[in-house]
Amino acid sequence: MKRAALVFTIAMVAMSLLAVAPVYAANIIDEWASVKTPAPPALKAVTVDPKTTALLMLDFVKPSCNEQRGKRCVATLPAVKKLLDAARGKGMLVVYSGYGKLTQKDIVPEVAPEGSEPFVVSSLNKYIHTDLEKILKDKGIQTVITVGTFAHGAVLLTADTSAELGFKVIVPVDGISADAIYGEQYTVWHLANAPGFASKITLTTIDMMKF
Repeated sequence: MKRAALVFTIAMVAMSLLAVAPVYAANIIDEWASVKTPAPPALKAVTVDPKTTALLMLDFVKPSCNEQRGKRCVATLPAVKKLLDAARGKGMLVVYSGYGKLTQKDIVPEVAPEGSEPFVVSSLNKYIHTDLEKILKDKGIQTVITVGTFAHGAVLLTADTSAELGFKVIVPVDGISADAIYGEQYTVWHLANAPGFASKITLTTIDMMKF
């Protein structure tokens, strides 16, 4: 009987401890399937000052913008070419980027650089180990337009850093791409909601921009 009483007492103590134990929330992986897609952010019409604005053409390179890898990038080229032509027509600064050992010759022909348009090489954030900030500030640039592929890489990190450095940032959503569409959606959501940066970033489309 004493043994039974002891077992009962231990069981009751254990149950009481469980009753007051803190309930831990599930982590994001546990809740992944229950996450609801938020409403899309509003796009805004913008008027660009060509004298103080630069167009950043990020990673429109042959290895990542082709029909085999980067079909979504290829699909953006007509709209991006329209933007590029408009920017050049207004005498805007255009800066290109690549990664690894790529050069200007690796930019896809549809939007290839002309003349002495600058080209910088970095992994994702195009300010890292490049003179991009100096290029922009030497020209009196106050606003950057970021378009390109690897939306959740080059576009996202370069746009965030641009805002952190004090530039206003314009991102035409029809000028960015990723291998998977979710990368584009995540990028747009992040840019619209990033703490401290969202107020400096304007989401738009190429047709909603005026020069």
